Amino acid sequence: MSFKNSRFYRLIRYFLVKIRLPRDKENIAITTENIRNGAVLTGVNLWVLVGAIFIASLGLNTNSTAVIIGAMLISPLMGPIMGFGLGLGTNDFALVNKSVRNFLIMFVLSATASSLFFLISPVKEAGSELLGRTSPTVYDVLIAFFGGMAGIIAGASKLRSGNVIPGVAIATALMPPLCTMGYGISHLNWQYTAGAFYLFMINSVFIALATYFIVSLLNYPDVEESDPKRKKRLRVIIPFIIALMIAPSIYLTYHIVKNIFMSRMRRAL
Repeated sequence: MSFKNSRFYRLIRYFLVKIRLPRDKENIAITTENIRNGAVLTGVNLWVLVGAIFIASLGLNTNSTAVIIGAMLISPLMGPIMGFGLGLGTNDFALVNKSVRNFLIMFVLSATASSLFFLISPVKEAGSELLGRTSPTVYDVLIAFFGGMAGIIAGASKLRSGNVIPGVAIATALMPPLCTMGYGISHLNWQYTAGAFYLFMINSVFIALATYFIVSLLNYPDVEESDPKRKKRLRVIIPFIIALMIAPSIYLTYHIVKNIFMSRMRRAL
């Protein structure tokens, strides 16, 4: 009996078919349209963003996990981030420019509104939910990347109407770090501000990179003609950005794990 007729070969083929990613034209077209629409900045998006900012700020101020989760679910911040990744993966640099511009507007609006909220809030103490967004680790990098990957894969399949996308929004947590930044700015606590900003950038960069990698893997059609020089630059820039974003988180993770280990050793003695 030949290998191709063996049970083992049929089992491998069955497994490969099951794990195959969706790359049919219909799903590609729907995914592209959904991400493009999410990257557009409208009056509705801005109002929803303002609502999410104040909900997340209230949740952090009152140390309420449920309220923070609600803010993460309604935040439109992921739209421009995934739009950036899609634009890179399909050579659509008009979409890249639009996504960057809208992302910056949303970022400035969020940081400003949350700073004003914490400036006038009578509750000045930082709770555990807020402090948890000031010291990002390498685990946050992994959460952002695999969360972004799950989001784009689900968006490219029939799972787009399920609970995967809301789950990604909760796991990657874009809104709470921004509001923590606002707390740091309003209290002139630059350590909190820097830590929260770093966490926000980790989430944003690795969601965009995950989108870019999956879009490239699934061979989404290019919008513009591919430029070899631009592709060469991306092959240099992307690893540099990854290293730049990961290095501080590894350093922070090492010190956190070291402190935990030393604390256990002291208790054991």
